[in-house]
Amino acid sequence: MLAVDDLHCERDERVLFSGLSFEVKSGSLLQVQGANGSGKTTLLRILAGLNQDFTGNLHWQGRPRASVLTEFQQSLFYLGHAPSVNRTLTPLQNLRWFCALQGYADDEAIVAALTAQGLAGYAGIPCCQLSAGQQRRVSLARLELTAAALWILDEPFTALDRLAVAALEGRIGRHAEAGGAVVLTTHHALKTPWPLSILDLDALRPEAL
Repeated sequence: MLAVDDLHCERDERVLFSGLSFEVKSGSLLQVQGANGSGKTTLLRILAGLNQDFTGNLHWQGRPRASVLTEFQQSLFYLGHAPSVNRTLTPLQNLRWFCALQGYADDEAIVAALTAQGLAGYAGIPCCQLSAGQQRRVSLARLELTAAALWILDEPFTALDRLAVAALEGRIGRHAEAGGAVVLTTHHALKTPWPLSILDLDALRPEAL
């Protein structure tokens, strides 16, 4: 699905990773791990096309990503470390905006997505009145509203309670089982029956080799 070849990135004259090559295949889960400052978020942003400060090659479905950028973007769901909600809007309004970007409008699907996140009855409450965990779940409701094959998730378990963590683990596993792929960072000990690969950036840093 996504192939990375000989990736090199520096920040503040410090090499984060070099010669990094790997593949993200359909039906796979890849967890990127490493100490704070090891480049986990930077790598995810490079994979998502949000950071161009690197050298190396990325291919999407066997073709250079730059040549199929629109197709790649349509197949990508990216969730950064922040909740990424407009706190002045309600969950319903936030997700209407997201759905509009996907080219459709479906309030019933939005309400169902919020219910799946344990937010039944919260659709019309401004996000500024919700807890950090509830705001995170508004963001995660987008997982129910996207047809993207590749999910790139940066610390998606942040601020979630035990039940929400279990629900997200199940949702990630079902996406892989359906042929999708997930690349994520997390400090959470991920529990999933689906095979999980680990990419340890600490082990790949030049001083560790």
